[in-house]
Amino acid sequence: MVDLCVGENIIEDVRVIIFDKDGTLIELYNYWSKMVELRAKLICRRLLLDDIHVKNIVYEMGVDDDAGRLRPDGPVGLRKREIVMQAAIDYLTNLGFKETYDLCFNVFKEVDELTSINLQGFVKPIAGAKELVRNASRNGCRIAVATTDRRERAALAMNFIGIGDVVDTIVGADDVSRQKPDPEQIYMILNFLGIDRSHAVMVGDAMTDVKMGINAGVKASIGLLTGFATYEQLKEITPYVARDISKIEIITRDGEKP
Repeated sequence: MVDLCVGENIIEDVRVIIFDKDGTLIELYNYWSKMVELRAKLICRRLLLDDIHVKNIVYEMGVDDDAGRLRPDGPVGLRKREIVMQAAIDYLTNLGFKETYDLCFNVFKEVDELTSINLQGFVKPIAGAKELVRNASRNGCRIAVATTDRRERAALAMNFIGIGDVVDTIVGADDVSRQKPDPEQIYMILNFLGIDRSHAVMVGDAMTDVKMGINAGVKASIGLLTGFATYEQLKEITPYVARDISKIEIITRDGEKP
């Protein structure tokens, strides 16, 4: 059990920290922009479409390359992969291509397999993420991940950044029937670990992450400024806002920072 310090706020008696993955533990734009681009290139290669369609499909799936960021309304990074894939299918339908579900499904699967072999260049940890997670675990706090990505993909990323061995459980979008901000993922984690919500903290970079924690009734829901949400948006719903994960500090039970 630990206490967390976020700015001037102290959150006491924390037994589990539940982290979002993208934008919280790993860099958001780097991961999804490259994943989406690879998917779009393979789709266009199969259909003999030129590069302008690659860019358009990338945009429809949620990446604004011109702005160098993910689109705030998603779908990638915010919604499960089926919705991201449907965005590509809809674009192809508007071009006159019919029955492209199997094509897109197989391309998504192929990209998963290609990147599973080597995540180098795709997954970059946010500064301070590994240190916070390991310090929390070392001081008796359980660690969980709740993500819109698939559980298998999240586990690969956690192993790649060097914290997989201390993550107690991961719940992906493929494990639940309802998306964030519905609290289903948090309920699954708490039930699995046998920890009451009064001893749980949620940490995420999107409004959906913070709202999920609020909807689950956890002790605190911490918003980070490394993803989709602005400071003003987060402060409207939670008193706990940090620039990034490195600004969350652990205070051990003896009152000292580890």
